[in-house]
Amino acid sequence: MVRGKTQMKRIENATSRQVTFSKRRNGLLKKAFELSVLCDAEVALIIFSPRGKLYEFSSSCMQDTIERYRRNTRSAQPMQRSDEQNMQNLKHETASLMKKIELLEASKRKLMGEGLGSCSLDELQQIEQQLEKSVSVVRARKNQAYKHQIDQLKEKEKNLVAENARLSKQPPQPQPQPTTKDHQREDQQPYAESSPSSDVVTELFIGLHRSS
Repeated sequence: MVRGKTQMKRIENATSRQVTFSKRRNGLLKKAFELSVLCDAEVALIIFSPRGKLYEFSSSCMQDTIERYRRNTRSAQPMQRSDEQNMQNLKHETASLMKKIELLEASKRKLMGEGLGSCSLDELQQIEQQLEKSVSVVRARKNQAYKHQIDQLKEKEKNLVAENARLSKQPPQPQPQPTTKDHQREDQQPYAESSPSSDVVTELFIGLHRSS
């Protein structure tokens, strides 16, 4: 059966608190010594009692260990501060970009004629001027496109005129002369054969023949 974790709290009784401090202090000093010997670790332990009395243990010179600790913390702090500064800068840039996007979206809606109810007279005049400027730019680009298209058509017309002039200067191609056989074929006239019954008119009378 798994026992629940006991919540630690301050010992209220002063005598019990002092006894517990002495036991735990001695155990902690012993563990620090064992760790330094068994694992060849550089260990420094500093304890201040509730009354301010100092207890310490160091596997080497305490001052050297403290200085080593300071060097390590100084080298780690700039990196940590740099990362935090970078994060802050990214947050500010993100917020600034989001704000710009919102302003651009609002300006776009106003240019489309939406959300103008909250605009002042000055803002409406600025929007009108901006639209007029945009229309003039569009018209200039349209005129430029027209001019380019007209130039292309003129160039095409020029090429066609030059091609016609070149063709008109070429000598006419000789027509093929009819041969003797062709003349004979033209002189021969086809004759239609008439059937023997084509010139005979036959009348058929039904009933009694009347004499004149």
